[in-house]
Amino acid sequence: MKKTVICSAAALALIACGGPKTQDLVIGDVTWTGETTEVAMTPVTPNCPAYTVVNKPQVNIEDFPMDEEGYYVIFNGNEKMQGWRGYGKDGIPSRWSVEDGCIKFAGSGGGEAQTGEGGDLIFAHKFKNFMFEMEWKVSKGGNSGIFYLAQEIKNDKGEYEPIYISAPECQVLDNQNHPDAMLGKKLGIRQSSSLYDMIVADPQNANPAGEWNKVRIMVYKGTVVHTQNDANVVEYHLWTPQWTDLLETSKFNSESWPLAFELLNNCGGENHEGYIGIQDHGDDVWYRNIRVKVME
Repeated sequence: MKKTVICSAAALALIACGGPKTQDLVIGDVTWTGETTEVAMTPVTPNCPAYTVVNKPQVNIEDFPMDEEGYYVIFNGNEKMQGWRGYGKDGIPSRWSVEDGCIKFAGSGGGEAQTGEGGDLIFAHKFKNFMFEMEWKVSKGGNSGIFYLAQEIKNDKGEYEPIYISAPECQVLDNQNHPDAMLGKKLGIRQSSSLYDMIVADPQNANPAGEWNKVRIMVYKGTVVHTQNDANVVEYHLWTPQWTDLLETSKFNSESWPLAFELLNNCGGENHEGYIGIQDHGDDVWYRNIRVKVME
């Protein structure tokens, strides 16, 4: 099956754009044809280096099954992982596979130092207002994360920046055994379902390593809520002075990391939309029952 997809270029300030190229992008068992564009941006944040937003073809969310609750099922155990691909890549890195109906990452043991066979995984459709649900579990001492409103970003050298430079992260962690649970400026700020390095998940009700946890992330007109095991644990508001203040007190502040501050302060770009992604942090992690409801 082949479909044509129009990809729009979201830009804060456009200074140059390489000519679009048409490509066939194989995602699972579907081939999508569309234009890939690379949009060079003029940074607003002082001392922020130049960067480029890459827009690849997207899958059509309406081609995925909808359940009785109005959620599109974007992973139901299918071995081909239809609609998923590597961040900055056209295919699925080999360390990601399907095991017992789950998307599994086979850890390299190298922590955040991703290998060529790994890298983060994204669902190739940009969402704006949505409710996203999945279940996850990690190995002992495991670390991963769930990203949303992500963009694919290249730096001034033409290299892809990590996904978390443009996307808020809902932390996935073994709180009992991974050192991140005790790090950050405030205790708990890097624990499970916290807004990574910014807001502590309260209450902290994560199940231990090897057990399943359910997470729900709602993004609606800037309001974001993280729900862990049926309890709301984080709420905040994007694109507000509060959001800017949170960034300035985090590792992504404008002085220490101006590019991250620039991208996160306006995460989702001009259209306030982006990819959902899951992280390769070097540890074994499993995800299942992945679904998303599009909200107007």
